[in-house]
Amino acid sequence: MDFSAARLNMVESQLRTNRVVDSRLVEAMAAVPREAFLPAHLRAIAYVDEDIALGSGRFLMEPMVFARLVQSAQLTPCARVLLVGSGCGYGAAVLAHMGAHVTALESDAKIAAAARTACAANGAGAVATVEGPMESGWPAGAPYDVVLFEGGIGDLPPAFAAQMGEGGRLLAVVTPPERQGKATLWQKFAGSLTARTLFDAATPLLPGMAREPGFVF
Repeated sequence: MDFSAARLNMVESQLRTNRVVDSRLVEAMAAVPREAFLPAHLRAIAYVDEDIALGSGRFLMEPMVFARLVQSAQLTPCARVLLVGSGCGYGAAVLAHMGAHVTALESDAKIAAAARTACAANGAGAVATVEGPMESGWPAGAPYDVVLFEGGIGDLPPAFAAQMGEGGRLLAVVTPPERQGKATLWQKFAGSLTARTLFDAATPLLPGMAREPGFVF
């Protein structure tokens, strides 16, 4: 398979046609080999416009959704980024290619180990892949300019507000039970978060990130 041609087609047919115009982002996704972060049996579908199931309830996020979330982050040079649920490491490599200082948080030790290997082999060895519960974030690296969830969440865990710097931006696809997911942007001003919806997205939930069931009276 000609992966270079598939990568170019992804950029032209999935990104540019969906209002992805950030030149640094487009260049990064045209350069980082998405297939290199997948197990061998999935590489042939590396550039499909769908989430790719990796097993154990994990997915590689659809290119267009990932790109629009990153574009909405408005990354500045050398931004400090926390990537939550970083999975196979592809998203972290793209952000690092854009010049961000990336902390990639993963709850699964085996997945984290594979991501470290893939990042090191593909020019993103500076990504700091750390292990811990995703809902707790990574306070040791705070404050962050950008927090990005690489998968759906039911609600925003409360730990993240304190880990965002003033003016920081947090992005995730919020997926309530039995409802359409919504890509959402939170911004921190004067210590408080404000949220707004960006676009619809059917992104699978990260493990352990479903909304807690409410009480029934």
